[in-house]
Amino acid sequence: MNATLPLLPPRDEMIAAMLSSDASYEGVFFTAVVTTRIFCRPTCTARKPLPSNVVFFATAGEAQEAGFRACLRCRPLELEGECPNWLRPLIDALEADPNRRWTLADIEHYGIAPARVRAWFKQRFGTTFSEYTRARRLGLALDRLKSGTGIDDVAMDSGFESVSGFRDAFQKTLGVAPGKASECKVLYYRHLTTPLGSMLAMAEASGVVLLEFRDRPALPKELDDLRHNYRYAAVPGDHAHLRTLEDQLSRYFSGSLTAFGVPICAPGSAFDKSVWLALSAIPYGAIRTYAQLAQAIGRPTAVRAVAGANGRNRLAILLPCHRVVASDGGLGGYGGGMARKAFLLKIERQKAASENNESKTKEAST
Repeated sequence: MNATLPLLPPRDEMIAAMLSSDASYEGVFFTAVVTTRIFCRPTCTARKPLPSNVVFFATAGEAQEAGFRACLRCRPLELEGECPNWLRPLIDALEADPNRRWTLADIEHYGIAPARVRAWFKQRFGTTFSEYTRARRLGLALDRLKSGTGIDDVAMDSGFESVSGFRDAFQKTLGVAPGKASECKVLYYRHLTTPLGSMLAMAEASGVVLLEFRDRPALPKELDDLRHNYRYAAVPGDHAHLRTLEDQLSRYFSGSLTAFGVPICAPGSAFDKSVWLALSAIPYGAIRTYAQLAQAIGRPTAVRAVAGANGRNRLAILLPCHRVVASDGGLGGYGGGMARKAFLLKIERQKAASENNESKTKEAST
């Protein structure tokens, strides 16, 4: 049984994705305009070309080799969402002192217009720079409160002018009063850049709890579930598991990593966990049907329920639900978008086939 894995989606599908600026095709193909000799991302905000003037490439390198130049607006040679060079000094300063309360003058000190910073953060995180840094400070404050530090001391050390202002901001951002910090579990989150678009990653001490493409329709519901049913409070911040995840994702997409070692934490029902455990057992480069997955957990008639648990998986790629396909060999569904699913299966199949050929060559030579 083999899923169909074309190098590129059908032309009509790519044209529709280009015209609608569909972010789920980010990294899946690149649009090249024969009249201007420029190539773009599917999501480029420039005026859309006539479909008759467009050719498509699977990689930016192929477009360059064919004589096309990278668009200066959407910058297809950079990973989507990557921190631009002009912003890097400010981000480095923020990481070095996350408790700092930033002013407009502080930002201008780095030679950057505050409005430009605000626009980038709004587009990247859906929040302003001021809101982002405040949430960072509150996340660190939550850690200190949970360790037993007094509210007054934490409020003053977190850059707030008054304890009442700190209490109000804490309640609004984290959903609990500072005095109930011990009841709250902290989820640190970061936005990670990948060849398939930006992903939201969240982690706590036990492991990575969420990894999803930011444009996944079910993401808001997943975040609400973690907040209301599992008592998590999400704050932007750094965490060792997130750093490990970022490194391993980079190696996965480059083809040098076939098994993730970062710890994961997947809260859910007993049934969901049994399905997710079976997902984790599907080898790299292999696929299973929903029926086979149901058989693997000892519930052969629960195919629909297995598909539902597959859809509730919050750990894209780490728990490889993309490796589950329809019984007829079609790709089936995928919360991150079918084009991404095909892309992930393609790179895994290619890597697995390459390693298999190398192994056979070595065996033949001995």
